[in-house]
Amino acid sequence: MTADVRPPVPPFTEESARAKVRAAEDAWNSRDPERVALAYTEDSVWRNRDRFLTGREEIRAFLTEKWQRERDYRLRKELWAYTGNRISVRFEYECRDAQGQWWRSHGNEQWEFDDAGLMRRREASINDVPIAEADRRLR
Repeated sequence: MTADVRPPVPPFTEESARAKVRAAEDAWNSRDPERVALAYTEDSVWRNRDRFLTGREEIRAFLTEKWQRERDYRLRKELWAYTGNRISVRFEYECRDAQGQWWRSHGNEQWEFDDAGLMRRREASINDVPIAEADRRLR
């Protein structure tokens, strides 16, 4: 396998889909834009809320900005469904803003992968709810 292969690769089984979701969760919780961006194709297409991105460079820049703004970010992903080269997840994450307000964000993502296991498409719908620090669930 070359460096451009990111196991597990499609077609997904329940076990391999769960492993892919866990790998994504671990990468995003690292808050390392470079590490996360390497899981996507060079021309990956994203919709994240109302933002549309294309390619690793835009993904890196987006994630760098995101984690500067969303402090103490912590994420949990859960496999929702899978088939062939697609996985659907539900997630929630918590973070605080520069003023110290904590937020819980809930959402769904649809992922599509190439044959090498790199994500070529990501569609994310996300809603934010302000929470008290005492109400945090992800630590």
